[in-house]
Amino acid sequence: MVDILHQVGVVAPLDAVYQAVATPEGVAGWWSVDTTGKSEVGGRLAVRFGDDPGFDLEILELDPAGRVRWRVTDGPTEWIGTEIGWRLDERGDFTIVQFTHEGWREPTELMHQCSTKWATFLLSLKALVETGHGRPAPDDVRISDGH
Repeated sequence: MVDILHQVGVVAPLDAVYQAVATPEGVAGWWSVDTTGKSEVGGRLAVRFGDDPGFDLEILELDPAGRVRWRVTDGPTEWIGTEIGWRLDERGDFTIVQFTHEGWREPTELMHQCSTKWATFLLSLKALVETGHGRPAPDDVRISDGH
């Protein structure tokens, strides 16, 4: 198994970053404007990207102290069963976001592309919380022919 790992510092209180990753409204502000669901453990998020079917996520953990965890239940074959985690740690003026997308079976071309896309979306999250304006799809940074 292989994992995608990223870290970014956000100049904002932990609670503001938590709300951006723990609620459908928050996720819509940095990942995809077409995000729906319920913010509760056992609930689901549906994240769509226009004509792309997108992803269905089961919410496994919501801890306002700084942890959020999702399991991918539908989407590209390589994503199904993987888990996406957020660990937030307030340090001075920064909230440090430690991001994981765990459980990839092998480092496919899609995984490489997704690692780069996750980095752009983490910068979108940073912008959203720091300035009030992220770059969610469909206005996200395009990195290749795949998106």
